[in-house]
Amino acid sequence: MKSPFVFNVSELLHQGAAGMPEHRTQVGPSPSRIGNEMIAVEEGAEVTLAADLTMLGSGILVDADVTAQLSGQCVRCLRDLNRDLNLHVSQVFSLEDDFVGGDEAEDEEEDVPQVNEANEIDLEQTVIDEAVLSLPFNPTCEGGCDNQATGVPAPDGVSGEQPEEERVDPRWAGLEKFL
Repeated sequence: MKSPFVFNVSELLHQGAAGMPEHRTQVGPSPSRIGNEMIAVEEGAEVTLAADLTMLGSGILVDADVTAQLSGQCVRCLRDLNRDLNLHVSQVFSLEDDFVGGDEAEDEEEDVPQVNEANEIDLEQTVIDEAVLSLPFNPTCEGGCDNQATGVPAPDGVSGEQPEEERVDPRWAGLEKFL
């Protein structure tokens, strides 16, 4: 099955000069896991891309909204998390090697991705990069963890510990015999 991140731009290229954006929506399974260690869009999960493709002379600007279902675990209580992913990505794809700056572009570390020989563009790496930057590194339950149901101690204390008012400071513990 074809990746929802790959757009065929043959018709857009035949239209020629810069003009009105062409809106496309594609739905399909994610070809890879997108996210970080604790929360991500799993491989094979349904991903929807609503994209506007605009000719820029010798390049194509893609503005896309990505929606999918995230799954992962809370870092505090290890409960399963299921949330919606809503990302916006923008990427320019070049039609020629010297799209930006000619020889000066060779000195830059970041290259502008190109339209391939089959007149296709692939947004997968752009979406992966944006997801990694946008998703929480340590996701937690929305509204806090329900510690009563899970038996996991609250993050501010230690399980079985006495309330602070009842604890005796160890520096003064020896003076209790004089009371």
